[in-house]
Amino acid sequence: MKAIYTLVVAYFLSTVGFAQSPNSIGMPFVPVPAGRFYMGSEGEGKDADENPVHRVTIANGFRMSATEVTNAQYERFRPEHKALRGKNGFSKEDDEAVVFISYAEAVAFCDWLSRKEGKSYRLPTEAEWEYTCRAGTVSNFWTGNTLPQIFQKSQKTDRNSVVVSLKVGQTPANPWGLYDMHGNVEEWCLDWYGPYQAGEQQDPVGRESGLFRVSRGGSHGTPVSFLRSANRMALLPDDKSWLVGFRVVEAAMPATKPLPVVTSAVMVSQKKATWRPAPALVPVFSEPKRYIRKPDCSANVPFYSHNHQPAVTWCPNGDLLAIWFSTDEESGREMTVLASRLRAGAAGWDEPYEFFKVPDRNMTGASLFHDGKGTIYHMNGVETDGDWQDLAMVLRTSKDNGATWSTPRFANPEHTKRNQVIAGMFQTKEGWLVQAADADPGPSGGSAIHISKDGGKTWVKPYIGEQTPAFHAGETGGLIAGIHTGVVQLTDGRLLAFGRKDDIPGPNGIGPRMPMSVSSDMGKTWTYSASEFPPVWSGQRLVLYRLNEGAILLVSFTHHPDERDGEKAGMLFSDAQGNTYKGYGMYASVSFDEGKTWPIKKLLTDGKERYLNGGAWTGAFQMDATHAEPKGYLAMTQTPDNMIHLLSSSVHYQFNLEWLKQLPVAVK
Repeated sequence: MKAIYTLVVAYFLSTVGFAQSPNSIGMPFVPVPAGRFYMGSEGEGKDADENPVHRVTIANGFRMSATEVTNAQYERFRPEHKALRGKNGFSKEDDEAVVFISYAEAVAFCDWLSRKEGKSYRLPTEAEWEYTCRAGTVSNFWTGNTLPQIFQKSQKTDRNSVVVSLKVGQTPANPWGLYDMHGNVEEWCLDWYGPYQAGEQQDPVGRESGLFRVSRGGSHGTPVSFLRSANRMALLPDDKSWLVGFRVVEAAMPATKPLPVVTSAVMVSQKKATWRPAPALVPVFSEPKRYIRKPDCSANVPFYSHNHQPAVTWCPNGDLLAIWFSTDEESGREMTVLASRLRAGAAGWDEPYEFFKVPDRNMTGASLFHDGKGTIYHMNGVETDGDWQDLAMVLRTSKDNGATWSTPRFANPEHTKRNQVIAGMFQTKEGWLVQAADADPGPSGGSAIHISKDGGKTWVKPYIGEQTPAFHAGETGGLIAGIHTGVVQLTDGRLLAFGRKDDIPGPNGIGPRMPMSVSSDMGKTWTYSASEFPPVWSGQRLVLYRLNEGAILLVSFTHHPDERDGEKAGMLFSDAQGNTYKGYGMYASVSFDEGKTWPIKKLLTDGKERYLNGGAWTGAFQMDATHAEPKGYLAMTQTPDNMIHLLSSSVHYQFNLEWLKQLPVAVK
C-alpha cells in the first residue's frame, strides 16, 4: 500500500513540477498555489464548530514546510529544549516532530527563523492549513472518506498513551507534497479559535482575540475522526504536551482584518442580596427539584446524554451557580462544562448554557468556590485529548457574580495524575485555598490536595512521596485514602478527609469502613483509620463541609440495597420515639466536636413518597420514609442565610441544620 501511494505521489509531483526546497536549517519547503476551496463540514454535535461550509479564496501562493518542525531544527533555535526529549517516552530522535511546545514558543521560532534568513516565516492560518491539507479534495481526508491504515498509529483514546515514533515524513505525502497532515502530532495555527462566518471569504485569519489558539491535524493518539481535514481543535496558548507540535509557512501576513469576537454574555443581576435566615429553631426541608434541564434546541447549547459531576456555589447577588459536565462518553472529547442558575427569588433553575470548553478536549473535574468577599473561583481539569488521567488544572475567577470570568490560566500545567479536580474547594483559617484532586483515574488510589497561599496566583502540591499502594489503619502516607474525597480544616489546623474506596476494616471484625485521613502538616502526610461510616461505592461521591454554624457535615450513602451484603445493606437510623429502623440511600451526619463523634445521622428524606430522577448513573428512584436517593455525585454550598444547598447528579436539595437535628416521627 505504501509503495502504491509513493508512486502515485511521485508521478503527480513530477507532472506539476512541485519540489521540496530546504532552507538553511534543513527544513524542506514546498510551494502551495493560490486557489479556492470549501472550508469546514456539515458536522453535528462535537463537530458543530465545523459549520457552516464556506468558500474561501487563498489569494496568494506561499511555501509550507513539507514536514512538521523536528527536534534538530527547533533546537538550532532553543538548544535547551533537548532536555525535554523523551519526556513521557516521546520524541527522542533528531528527526522526530518536536513536542512540548507552547503557542508562544512556536511563534518565537518563526520570528527567529525570519531574522536568520531575512524572510517572513510564521504559523499557517487555519484556512491555509485546511486548504493545504485538502490539496484539492472535498472528502474527509485527502485520501478519500477513509484514512488507510498506513497513516494510522495509535488512533484511539488510551488512558496510558502508547509511545510511538514521531519521525516525520514516514507516510505518503499528499498531492501537494505535504507529509503528516493527518496525524503524527497536532499543529499550532495562527488563529484565535472562534465560530466560522458564513459566506465567501478571502484569506480569513480568525477572530480578533479569544481564549484558545487553533490546532489542526490530530495526533498519534487520537481517534481517526479527529484527523479529518475539517476537524477543529484548540488549546490554551500556554499548553504543551506530547501531542502537539507545529509546521511553518514562508509568507507575508494576509492583509485581512480578523473577525470580531463573538460574545454570549449571561445576564446577571449585580444587586447585592440581603440574606434572611429562617427563624430560630424552624426546620426547613424544601421540595427536591431538578437543576439539570434540557435546553431548547434553538439555544444551540451542546447538551449530551450524560450529565454528571456537579459543583455549586452561592453568589453575592443571591443566585446559586451550578456547573457539571455534559458528554456522551466520560472519556469523550465532546465533554463540555455547562452551567445553570437558580436566581434569587426564582422558583426554578434556568436553562443551561455552555460555561467552559476547550475545543476537542476532555474536561473532567470542576469546582466552584465563593470566598465570601466577592470573588468566585472556578477550577477545571483539561485533558490532552480524551479520558481523565492526564489532566492539567485551569483556574478562572469572577468578581461580578459569574457574569464574566478572567482569562483561564494554569494552576498546574502538567498533564498528569493527581489533577482530577473534585468539587469542594475551601479556604483555611490562614486564608489559603485548598483544592482536592483524585490521584488516580481508577476506582481507588487516593486523593491529593493543591494549596494556594496567594489567592490562586500560584499553587503548590504539598504531598510527599509516591502514590500510596494501600492505606492501612495507623499508617502514614502522602495521599488521602480514597478518591472523590471531601476535606475540611479542623479548628486546631489539622485537615480531616473522607474518601471513596481504599476501605479499611473496622474494629472487632466489623466489615470495611469508609477511610478517614488526618493531616497535621497541611497535606504532606496523612494518617489513616477506619471511620464509623459504610464505604462509598461506584456512582457515589460524598461531601464534607464546615457549616456556618461551626459543625462539620458529612453527606454520603448507605450500601446499595441491591448491590452488596444482601440483608445487611442500608444503615440503622433512629426516630423521635427512640426506635431504630433501617434506611437506604443518601444520609447526613453532623459532628459538633471536630469529627470525634457524629451524633446526628439522618436519612435525607422528609418521608413523603415521590418519584425522582437522579440522572447520570442514578436514574429514577422512589423516595419515602426509608428510602433516599440511592447514589449520585454530590456537591454542596451553604448560603449566608444558613440554608444548605446539596446537589446530586441531577437533583437540588435544600434544608437547614435545624431540620437535620429534628428526628423523624415514628417510622414503620
